[in-house]
Amino acid sequence: MRIGDFRESYAHDESIWPTPVQRGWLCVLATALLLFPFGVNGYFVSLACMLGIHVIAATGLNIMTGYTGLISIGHAAFMGVGCYTAAYFAQRGMPFFLTLPLAGGMAALLGLLVGLPSLRIKGLYLAVATLATQFILVYVFREWDSVTGGVRGVNVPSASLFGFELLNDQRMYFLIVPVAALLLVAARNLFRTRVGRAFIAIRDKDISAEVLGINLLRYKLAAFAVGSFYAGVAGALLGYFYRAMTPEYFTLTLSIFYLAVIIVGGLGSLLGTILGAVFMTLVPELLRAAMSVATRWSPSATEILNSVQQVVFGLLIIGFLVFEPHGLLEVWRRVRRFFHLWPFRA
Repeated sequence: MRIGDFRESYAHDESIWPTPVQRGWLCVLATALLLFPFGVNGYFVSLACMLGIHVIAATGLNIMTGYTGLISIGHAAFMGVGCYTAAYFAQRGMPFFLTLPLAGGMAALLGLLVGLPSLRIKGLYLAVATLATQFILVYVFREWDSVTGGVRGVNVPSASLFGFELLNDQRMYFLIVPVAALLLVAARNLFRTRVGRAFIAIRDKDISAEVLGINLLRYKLAAFAVGSFYAGVAGALLGYFYRAMTPEYFTLTLSIFYLAVIIVGGLGSLLGTILGAVFMTLVPELLRAAMSVATRWSPSATEILNSVQQVVFGLLIIGFLVFEPHGLLEVWRRVRRFFHLWPFRA
């Protein structure tokens, strides 16, 4: 039995090549994304940029955790490595189309080192090891003043292409969204290869995978490297987007946020990653909008809702996981079956 034998068992419900109808809908989606920043105000463009960054980072974590079964609670630290790498080289005149892969490569190199214990430990023990990495790297971010700027943070020069500077959110949108789309396509194609099938085999039963001839250390390290690369690129884009970053952003809270994204969306699914990122990005904004509406009737509502906003957000996630543990992806599948949405059929 070879790795290729897993192809049919774990193939998703989409075919390798889109049908003509699906290609038509993809063209409609691409056109909508192209016109989006011209038809909405700056707030929604900024929100779309953050959503793109979240999708990239969460995709990397899903490759490690959802597809390979390697739990990581230090994803935000890898984003920090990418952000500070991009800032360091951008300050020395390197263009963004070189700093982005360099930031991802630096994070991937660190991911290789962090992934070394994964051959001996797994599950909760591996999660604790990545948690230790989170705290260690945040400490480095705070203390390495010459590179990271310490607690004051670091300024990131604006990205530019052929002298055209991406100074505002609308221009950054046309950098972030194409990069997110490119990395999503790369991840989708990865799981049609021998490497991707090995990741899935390791997730399901690593001992059986080893019996089939899969080198566990090589593929686990590869999963850490690929997932960390995505985190590094997301961190670099975050730095270019905000133009100034401090170590306080790359805390454990952000790592937990991305874990929640892939769990709510659906583990082991790129579509689930997108759905989870949309949910986790929009729900806090909707709660803030509810607060602003409530203040029209009661000025004290803001104080009350501010104190319970995170509680409400947490309860939404918990309730969702209790009643739909397979994530938003399963909800989408049920809706598709119920309404018989023919354009999305393979």
